[in-house]
Amino acid sequence: VQLQASGGGLVQAGGSLRLPCAASGRTFSRYTVGWFRQSPGKERAFLASVAMSDGVTYYEDSVKGRFTISRDNAKNTVYLQMNSLKPEDTANYSCAAVYGRWTTPRRQEQYDYWGQGTLVTVSS
Repeated sequence: VQLQASGGGLVQAGGSLRLPCAASGRTFSRYTVGWFRQSPGKERAFLASVAMSDGVTYYEDSVKGRFTISRDNAKNTVYLQMNSLKPEDTANYSCAAVYGRWTTPRRQEQYDYWGQGTLVTVSS
């Protein structure tokens, strides 16, 4: 499966963005998908995931309540809705996929496929 994240850009603090992660392949519904971000000088960090089949979601505590992950299998797309953005949310955001149903896939090593990231900049 090939992934492509998009939707990044410049937004003011308190604003919102929705990032789509578009996937190729007819079996996209069989993959669990996660979102990660990497800020300058920091390691890539897990944000959220959505499992195949039942769509169970899992969030990093720091974004719980502000970010929402969802999937539309008919469109082969997973979305990350980000609200109440803060300057510290500035980062390169990327999506990743792993085959099968995983409910808490927070480690990068668990994912087999990665898309190119999209840059989000939040101004104060």
